[in-house]
Amino acid sequence: MNAASLGNKPPLSLGLRIASIVALVFGVMTLFSAGSVLFGPSVSQEMAGAYVEFVVWFNFAAGFFYVMAAIGIWLQRAWAYPLSGLIALTTAFMAIPFAFHAIAGGPFELRTVAALVLRIGFWAAITIALYWSKRNAHR
Repeated sequence: MNAASLGNKPPLSLGLRIASIVALVFGVMTLFSAGSVLFGPSVSQEMAGAYVEFVVWFNFAAGFFYVMAAIGIWLQRAWAYPLSGLIALTTAFMAIPFAFHAIAGGPFELRTVAALVLRIGFWAAITIALYWSKRNAHR
């Protein structure tokens, strides 16, 4: 008998362990950086440059979901897969009003564009990895 036949989950793969840790660190860093811009001293806002406030608020809220998803991945919870996909999708949708803001000539930092692309790509990759892990577990 193997672990799966006894109702236990197989051990979390090394790749998903690493992804979980990176997601956790990413979430904590997101909470810290967005939180310092929103709630920190004015020097934090000055260092952020021409930040777009609604994007910073979105990132701050998303940081909590990054941490939750990281924990779900580590604990192999079924909800971690749709949550990761939801994070990727909502971040992609956040890019739409940001793009309108930038096209309309609103001030922004180029690093915001890079950060949005990184976040969308990271969470899309996590979602794909979880999909394949789930698919392979059912074979």
